[in-house]
Amino acid sequence: MLSFAEELYLLALDEITGKPMISSRDIEMQSALVGAILGELSFLQRIDTDIDKIHLLDATPVGNPVLDHALSLISGSTESQLISFWMNTLRADSRFIENHVLSELIDKKILKQEDKKILWVFPTRQYPIIDGMELQNIEKRLRDLILSDAIPEPRETVLVSLVDACGFFQEILSPREFQRSRERIALLARMDAIGRTVTNLIHVINRAYIMIMPMG
Repeated sequence: MLSFAEELYLLALDEITGKPMISSRDIEMQSALVGAILGELSFLQRIDTDIDKIHLLDATPVGNPVLDHALSLISGSTESQLISFWMNTLRADSRFIENHVLSELIDKKILKQEDKKILWVFPTRQYPIIDGMELQNIEKRLRDLILSDAIPEPRETVLVSLVDACGFFQEILSPREFQRSRERIALLARMDAIGRTVTNLIHVINRAYIMIMPMG
């Protein structure tokens, strides 16, 4: 089974260019990758969340460098902190998270790394998909869930909230399907506390960015 971060990154990749449509430098991807890590720790019963805080349950490492790094920071805190606090703290590590996710997907033979040059001079790196079945399965699961009245599994609500925060449903669904499903997407995305914080954080950061942009 792929992790939340791996599924999210596959959805972010452009199948033609092998490059992410949004990268870890973008607010949406930064926040969603951190949300994916926190969501994974929750399902591994290392942390728990209430309406706005993260509580440590078990500081035992899980054997994954990214998850263990986040867990060590959380376990080092003397008290439970807001979800938004850990989101902001861990966003600085989004490039580290992205690199680890890419390495995992390459090891699993889902992606391959290609180094090329643009105009024979400028180096560029691409990650074309080798096994498209994983991506197709993710998209099918999401489509089937969104276009039905099915009750989602707990892991599905986390993934829906992260995918929604990145705006990927507009790529997965047709324009008509997306318009018809906006209320259901919003409903499912609100069911996960971490996902809600991801979305709110993106909105807050984007609003702040707009406010400091020069008028002209």
